[in-house]
Amino acid sequence: MFRWVVAAFVMVALPAVASAQDADAGKKIYRKCAPCHSVGPGAKNKVGPHLNGVIGRAAGSAEGFKYSKAMKGAGITWDQAIFIEYITSPKKRIPGNKMIFPGIKDELDQEDLFAYIEQFDADGNTK
Repeated sequence: MFRWVVAAFVMVALPAVASAQDADAGKKIYRKCAPCHSVGPGAKNKVGPHLNGVIGRAAGSAEGFKYSKAMKGAGITWDQAIFIEYITSPKKRIPGNKMIFPGIKDELDQEDLFAYIEQFDADGNTK
C-alpha cells in the first residue's frame, strides 16, 4: 500500500517539477540571443541592447542604444507576460521594431529563458 501512495505522490508532483522555470536551462537557450544581446557583468550594447535589468525596465530605455520608434513608443514595461509574448514573435508583439529574430515558440524554453535573464540586475550581478 505504501508503494502506491509514494507512486501516486510522484505522479502528482512530477508535472509541477517539470514546469518550474530553470535558469540553467535558460542559459543554454540564451545562446540564440547572445549574437545580438549581452547580459551579465560587463554587458554592453551590441546589435541589440544589453539585457541587464531588463525585467522591470521600460521598453526602449537602455542607455546608449538606438531603438526603433516602435520600441521607444511601445509604452510597456518588461515583465514575464510581456517578455514571453514578445519572445514568441517579436514582430507581432511590437510591429516595426528592429529585431529580426523569428521567436522562440516552445513555452518551456520561453519560461527558462525568462528565468535566466530575470536573474540579472541592472549592474549584471545575479540577484
